[in-house]
Amino acid sequence: MPITNQRIAEHAFLRQLSADSYFPDHVVDKGRAILLRLCERIEAERPSGLAALYALTQAATEEFNLLEAEFEAAGSEIETVAREQIAEDFWFVASAYGFADADVEELIATRHW
Repeated sequence: MPITNQRIAEHAFLRQLSADSYFPDHVVDKGRAILLRLCERIEAERPSGLAALYALTQAATEEFNLLEAEFEAAGSEIETVAREQIAEDFWFVASAYGFADADVEELIATRHW
């Protein structure tokens, strides 16, 4: 399903990670795919409130939890820069879909990184 939200379509997800050789491109690409799938789910399911949005973002966060092992296998990790970039992109997604009042910590409450 193609993304219809123009702000999302034009956004470079995980840009800082892509620019840093410490983070392997193939794993960063998987992180980017997680965020794009989240956007597709938001567009398909159209959450009516923050609780519904948090359910979607926390499911995507669980996918990032699993991705941590791939970062480690590639000699990297979800460390401070990565945590902040991922959290910022989750908040960007929430904001772009009209949830500017979303709590970033609640968006990623299920994180293990």
